[in-house]
Amino acid sequence: MANNSIEEFNAYRSKMNEKLLADNNKIVKRIFNLDTNAFTEGALPKRTKELMGLGNSLVLRCDDCVRYHLEECFKLNVTKEEAVEAMSVSLLIGGTIVIPHLRRAYEYWEALETQAQ
Repeated sequence: MANNSIEEFNAYRSKMNEKLLADNNKIVKRIFNLDTNAFTEGALPKRTKELMGLGNSLVLRCDDCVRYHLEECFKLNVTKEEAVEAMSVSLLIGGTIVIPHLRRAYEYWEALETQAQ
């Protein structure tokens, strides 16, 4: 995965989030707010919550969500080994149908590492 794919993903996500929020839909805004607040520091550290978000996203097979949480984990200095261990638990829970998403997750992590160099 090329580094521009990371930039493209983030640009698209930002652009579309702005459009969604511009409609001033109370339900959409509340869900976005809940999502933001759920991943703040609390009894569980943000790092743990992002790993949980990554794992749940993998089981739910949401590639956009996996990318988002991988990037957040990367920013929080989660190691590749920690991310892979978390994702392997998700693979166990989700079953073999998760494998294609796991492949794309590995590819995205490698792109994040390349971009950071």
